Amino acid sequence: MSTTIAFNNGFVLDVSPLVSKVSDEEFVELCRKNPELRIERTSEGDLIIMAPTGGKTGRRNAKLIVAFGIWAEKDATGQSFDSSTLFALPNGARRSPDLSWMRNERWNALSAQEQEEFPPLCPDFVVELSSRTDSLKNLKEKMHEYISNGAELGWLIDPLEPKVHIYRPGTVEVLDDPEMISGEPLLRGFVLDVRALWD
Repeated sequence: MSTTIAFNNGFVLDVSPLVSKVSDEEFVELCRKNPELRIERTSEGDLIIMAPTGGKTGRRNAKLIVAFGIWAEKDATGQSFDSSTLFALPNGARRSPDLSWMRNERWNALSAQEQEEFPPLCPDFVVELSSRTDSLKNLKEKMHEYISNGAELGWLIDPLEPKVHIYRPGTVEVLDDPEMISGEPLLRGFVLDVRALWD
């Protein structure tokens, strides 16, 4: 297992003198003892410390969550999650999408303890909202990881370009400055006004 900590701006800290291996239990404890940090773990065991977002990104993420939350409450076929939710992916990675959603039947199949801790699955739908501190290359790799671990739909929203990368199993579509994007057929009736996020 790797003994490095990667910051999402590309900086990597070698902690091999301090850490030889981080078990699942130790990772949970690390997250609990550092609630102010957003920590992810790759399938290789690298720890990633996510930088806090700036004001524009926080505002964009709030708009995204509100728009999706309104749809999800009306639709009622699944559960939505914010960026503080960490999922234990089948490949061993621990990831926190900026926004995610899963069908009710998958959520209800989890035990109460699995729901309370890091749900041991990949959501059906994931969104990553790029900010100035993010590496677009790393976000693209993360999107491929979500799809290979069971996500049916993923959106990588890049307000800086502006572009939206749409991921489905076997395909990636890139939209240049779209006005709207649809979640069909997975997210029936959900259409996001993307330009509202460009401000």
